[in-house]
Amino acid sequence: MTQQPALVNLVISSGEPAGIGPEISIAAALAFLQEQPTATVTLLGDPSLFSMLSMSKDLPARLQLEAIPLALPVLAGQLNPANAQYVLNILDAAVKGCLNQRFDAMVTAPIQKSVINDGLTPGDVLFTGHTEYLAKLCNQDHVVMMLCATLPAGFLGLQKSHDLRVALVTTHLPLREVASALSQKHILETICIVEHDLQRRFGIAKPVIRVAGLNPHAGESGYLGHEEIDMITPAIKAAKELDIQVSGPYPGDTMFDAKALDSVDAFIAMYHDQGLAPFKFVSFGGGVNVTLGLPIIRTSVDHGTALDIAGKGTADPGSMLEALRLAYDLVVNSRNVKT
Repeated sequence: MTQQPALVNLVISSGEPAGIGPEISIAAALAFLQEQPTATVTLLGDPSLFSMLSMSKDLPARLQLEAIPLALPVLAGQLNPANAQYVLNILDAAVKGCLNQRFDAMVTAPIQKSVINDGLTPGDVLFTGHTEYLAKLCNQDHVVMMLCATLPAGFLGLQKSHDLRVALVTTHLPLREVASALSQKHILETICIVEHDLQRRFGIAKPVIRVAGLNPHAGESGYLGHEEIDMITPAIKAAKELDIQVSGPYPGDTMFDAKALDSVDAFIAMYHDQGLAPFKFVSFGGGVNVTLGLPIIRTSVDHGTALDIAGKGTADPGSMLEALRLAYDLVVNSRNVKT
């Protein structure tokens, strides 16, 4: 008798209530459950945002809504700082459920950082993004933001489809603060976290990693900056001594070579736009954000709240569907690694 695979229990935090998060969460969850019979999905949010769940009799039993109340009713496309704590409440509930092993992974819909900060009270810590907030909730000093997408055969001359993964050493910082935020220790830790989670979560036995420089032409031997000499190259050397297959630093404008996709499992950029500008240019809106270095699995869409189309029924759930698929795969991979 063939043993049935264990269920994978996913939870979705539905994001900014005035944005497209609730509608893409429903649409993607329904599509995902139709293609994946060994999964359950729990939606977190206010029931008023998911009225179709109570109206439809055809919804699968494997889709559940867990109610978390809004502070005030929502008008699509209109931000309200009064609901800032609501957004944090659904994130808190998702993380707690994963840490308690009630859920196997969490998938996050987009949030609006500005309105969360508008809703803070004096003395609250500035909210800089999902990645940093989840690190705090999980008591992790260093986590890594990585974007993933599958590039199809034929694109950029690819003979077959390839997975593109781009990780970041720094995340949501003003550009003028990036250089001072770098250190050999931080870069080395980033490389180690990327390698570790590629092995543990993605099932890649011996990942191959490329690392970018910070400055044009990777510093031009010190003529265009010393960060490569002082921090990045020493960090790469130290990682090699730990038997990590890593190379660099590469100039940011030439590191992302389509031919390298045959052999490179992840690219590490020094700052947000250095990595995400080329990534989003080629990912067709189907990218997935993964937080590495957490004790839990978290994936997310790679786009914003799209307030201008919220509530109109035109939002594309493709990135959310890909985030659910990847979360499922990461759970299965992690189970296989443990066994």
